[in-house]
Amino acid sequence: MKIENALRDQYRKLAKDQGYRSRSAYKLLEINNKHNLIKPNDTILDIGCAPGGWLQVAKKLAGPDATIVGIDINPVNTITGISTMQVDIEDKHVTDKIRKNFPFSFDVILSDLSPKVSGIWHFDHERQISLTLVALQISSKLLKRGGNALFKIFDGSNSGYVREEAAKIFLKVSTSKPKASRQKSSEFYIVCLSFKG
Repeated sequence: MKIENALRDQYRKLAKDQGYRSRSAYKLLEINNKHNLIKPNDTILDIGCAPGGWLQVAKKLAGPDATIVGIDINPVNTITGISTMQVDIEDKHVTDKIRKNFPFSFDVILSDLSPKVSGIWHFDHERQISLTLVALQISSKLLKRGGNALFKIFDGSNSGYVREEAAKIFLKVSTSKPKASRQKSSEFYIVCLSFKG
């Protein structure tokens, strides 16, 4: 078995053993350990939250009194102490719909968005970037001043543009590729600290 496949299976087994809904939970744990995105009692919005692995991590990191909200175009099975909402982020009224259900601002916004991959790289990259730019726009409207955000990116010709746009509204922007990501995968994460408001 190739080392990369062994690592992927290792994280999958860990997720099953530790009760996480996806191995991507370990990506968020690793990034947070390095960048301290999530703090106790934070209000957190997870955009594209299905199946819920990041919601579980957010609750673990922010604690039992934190307010955690997840949104996704697909339904998400209930997680105790976490609110979810089924909504299309590309709906032009999505921000208003979120505010109607959750009338407060967030300390942290997370986005692990990925399109249904077609296998046509140029198309998949463009689609993923488009979704991430929507998530960035939502963040600009719903984050508290000084808040943090994390966005998945498919590396390619337009990934630099997303980072440039993020740098306009956050004081510090950096990139991260956690060990739980497949090394051959094009995905990486943009870590955004201190929303300028």
